[in-house]
Amino acid sequence: MTMVRLPDGVSVPALGQGTWHMGERGADRRAEAAALRLGLDLGLTLIDTAEMYAEGGAEEVVADAIAGRRDEVFLVSKVYPHNASRTRLPRALEASLKRLRTDRLDLYLLHWRGSVPLAETVEAMERAKADGKIARWGVSNLDLDEVEELGPALPACATDQVLWNLEARGVEYDLLPFCAARGMPVMAYSPIGQGGALLRHRALAAVAARHGATPAQVALAFVLGRPGVIAIPKAADPAHLRQNAAARDLRLAAQDLAALDAAFPPPRRKRPLAMI
Repeated sequence: MTMVRLPDGVSVPALGQGTWHMGERGADRRAEAAALRLGLDLGLTLIDTAEMYAEGGAEEVVADAIAGRRDEVFLVSKVYPHNASRTRLPRALEASLKRLRTDRLDLYLLHWRGSVPLAETVEAMERAKADGKIARWGVSNLDLDEVEELGPALPACATDQVLWNLEARGVEYDLLPFCAARGMPVMAYSPIGQGGALLRHRALAAVAARHGATPAQVALAFVLGRPGVIAIPKAADPAHLRQNAAARDLRLAAQDLAALDAAFPPPRRKRPLAMI
């Protein structure tokens, strides 16, 4: 298991579990919770969720999954931008904790930039940390200039969670190097893309065939091969979950990386931050 070190010295698995779209259908919740529990059994003990996902439904699925196993889990949730003020963040956090049936989060993220000043959000995060409600805080969907706005608070920021995969490589130009130089991991959401188009690409299939792997495993291995990156793919199917876990052992060769660069060129200039 490859581990990634956070700025405060705590290490977390490089491969975790995402929960976007979980909790949207009541009939699926039991299977989704079972999949998350299987992930814990496979060592994928970082679980990422958000109050936005199914308007709290995903947090409730996570609660079912981690019942009796809370101490095994590095638990991450995210706050809506409109709830990220000094008065609203404490209430949003309490609601998330209630849905998750826990008394603390290991990491709490600002989901994306809104109208609340970053300094006010940081103040509210630090207060929640001092109260023992969260162990650390971070941001999500913030580009380099916005991360730099954190100023003196930047060393306390545990991560920036951003869209990064072979189809969305803009963060490689400046954000990833900036964070790496400061010992701040980047958390990659949708590391195998959305909608399946990426996984149908011929170049990905060719690399997968060379390794006896699946295209999804190659896409994950590409992200996991970069130091200081945490990937959080979502999988509600046990077979997919096991395939994701097996991607930890896949090492891409220089030939593979060259083929992927030819098919999905890395950025040569600044690009706007991609978001979904």
